[in-house]
Amino acid sequence: MEVTRPSRTSDIPAIMRAVHQTRDDEPKILADPIAPKIVDMESIDAWLDTMLSHPFAAQWRAGFLIRSRYAEDCLAEGAARGLSQYLILGAGLDTFSYRQPAWAKAIAIFEIDHPATQEDKRARLVNSGIVLPDNLTFVPVDFEITSLGDALRATNFAFDRPTFCSWLGVTQYLTMTAIEATLAFVLSLPPGSEIVLSFILPQDALSGIEADAVATAAAKSAEVGEPWLSRLDPSKVAAQLCRMGFSEAVLLTPRQAYERYLKERHDGLAARHGEQMMRAIV
Repeated sequence: MEVTRPSRTSDIPAIMRAVHQTRDDEPKILADPIAPKIVDMESIDAWLDTMLSHPFAAQWRAGFLIRSRYAEDCLAEGAARGLSQYLILGAGLDTFSYRQPAWAKAIAIFEIDHPATQEDKRARLVNSGIVLPDNLTFVPVDFEITSLGDALRATNFAFDRPTFCSWLGVTQYLTMTAIEATLAFVLSLPPGSEIVLSFILPQDALSGIEADAVATAAAKSAEVGEPWLSRLDPSKVAAQLCRMGFSEAVLLTPRQAYERYLKERHDGLAARHGEQMMRAIV
């Protein structure tokens, strides 16, 4: 992406969450009253219109919802165990900080993203009249050129406290070198720290309508200057995390995602295969 321009693709998850609030049945997979306030549904371009009207649209939307919901569920479990810091890596237009439940008020939240994307988000929040919570710190960083540790040393982040990290919708835009550097940083945190990350599977692991949808998304990302650089196999991700030294790596399979979040729904939302989630514990 261009250094001085905010990410084009960061709008997509927020738009999907905004659409979910009005288009899909109760109970919501993710109740997000903030997303509709910071996205401009009137300015949806041809790419986003394709994502909303594509035959795979419901599964696409469910994937964005489930990855945020799963990360927040894991965060809640971590907070109950005493984790008191939350790093949102590649935060984009994530809205957890602005709709945080009471149990999160004691957690120090750090939103980490590219400077231009972060500046754009802050402007949207101001324009929407959304007040920044006291427990939030913005940390501008380019994952390809800046050490995450160096960026956090300029803040009040406590390196000696167990920390929860989420990394959603980011790894496909990074080189393997940058991915491994970020995972190594998480691994340097105290025992009990953990990360939940999403990743896109290789094209040859997909079939049917999802293969077409994912290929379309990859092509459109490249067109706006944000090409996909890394696509990962779940078993290889788990093996790599264990080789690096994580004590545990747990995949959320599509079947498990269905059982947790989609079972007995009647609005057409369905689990997707092409993007999956891994939970790794230090």
